[in-house]
Amino acid sequence: MELRELRYFLAVYETGSVTAAARRCFISQPSISAALAALERDLETILFVRHRKGVAATAAADALYVRARRLVEDALSLKALFEPQAAARVTLGLMRSLDIPRTLEILKPLTEGPEVRLSLVEADQPCDARIVARAMAGEAEAFVPLWSEAYVVALPPRHDLRFKAALTLADLEGLPLIARCNCENAAATADLGFKPDVAAVATTEEWALALVEAGIGATVIPEGVAPANTTAVIRPISDLSLRREVGVAYRQADAASPAVARILATLDGLAGGPRKRTLVGARAA
Repeated sequence: MELRELRYFLAVYETGSVTAAARRCFISQPSISAALAALERDLETILFVRHRKGVAATAAADALYVRARRLVEDALSLKALFEPQAAARVTLGLMRSLDIPRTLEILKPLTEGPEVRLSLVEADQPCDARIVARAMAGEAEAFVPLWSEAYVVALPPRHDLRFKAALTLADLEGLPLIARCNCENAAATADLGFKPDVAAVATTEEWALALVEAGIGATVIPEGVAPANTTAVIRPISDLSLRREVGVAYRQADAASPAVARILATLDGLAGGPRKRTLVGARAA
């Protein structure tokens, strides 16, 4: 049994997928599969049951996880004793649809001082923690709320509805709409009481607003996403209670890692005290 095999086991267990584990470990899928097979032979047990969408952990895998995590962390800590002190590397994943000013308030303190080197990646790439909507957090992740925001309608500049101070869901019926690929609450808004008239599908928030400004249709976006200089007309939706909660999600198993500890300490400093942390799996249950 090798430490490398245990590291690959942890990656598969935490992601629920050989493909995702390979991406996290920056190796090929066959290498992950071979390491799992060797580990199962050594332990004489089945750790995962394969299915079309990934893998399911067995009871044996559940029992191994805690000890394997401890062994790997102990090995890494031993190695760290003999490594020269260098800038701590913090990799933070960002969802594509974010309130930029609020996000920068979080990022700036993380880069103060030469002891931290911050890297930013997409939210679905390997990282220490992620700034995402609560709806995007995984079952094994803890979630620290940062802010909550309402959804608003962005209207073409000369649309007749611009004269209303606030819109209702009924106003959206029959209105050409720009759908957002990155809508984190698509499931929650699937039943609006009418079938949306989708005029286009935008891959980014910038593209969605550009189509609105061009008069192609309207779109529903989180209020913090709309830039101050847009020519689109922004209006609240008076009868839509749905809000988007944005926060930092991180793997519960990594809570004691230096990178996550640095992020949490920064958040606590901005809040003037410890922020509330919730386990997404427990909430979902």
